Amino acid sequence: MYLFVFSILLVLFQYVNAKRVFEDMSNKLEGCKLKLEKYQDSVAVLQDDILDLSHFNLDKNEDAISYFENDGYNISELIPFIKDELYKLNVAKGEHPLIPYASSEGRKMLINTVKILNHKWIIADFSDGEYWGEIFITYEVTKEKELKFNLVESFLYPFY
Repeated sequence: MYLFVFSILLVLFQYVNAKRVFEDMSNKLEGCKLKLEKYQDSVAVLQDDILDLSHFNLDKNEDAISYFENDGYNISELIPFIKDELYKLNVAKGEHPLIPYASSEGRKMLINTVKILNHKWIIADFSDGEYWGEIFITYEVTKEKELKFNLVESFLYPFY
């Protein structure tokens, strides 16, 4: 008789414990499903943002890529070449040839970041550590595979 009562209590304990564990796991699973849905929505929003931001980007502009490929250029080599040529102007003697602003004493205006918008336009920011601004440049790759840069517009942020 004691064995029967003990067995029933043991089975009852196992049932209650298993039910509690099952409910706990179900709640965790629901929480994970909600988080997964939230993260999937966040990923979709971020992908839309990336698509919007990459609109003006040579890497994603099929027409600009075709323009260079028709002339026999490899885009994966051309983009770093264009950026390197711009950065090489940072080491030119005297003032920077593309930046129309004089730097503060003992400093030099340098191009920091370059974004190639398409097969003709570049936007870049510059600074001397104290003053900073942005420039809009057009460029052309000549038949001799040289780059010609032309400053179109520039802006120097006010110093406060």
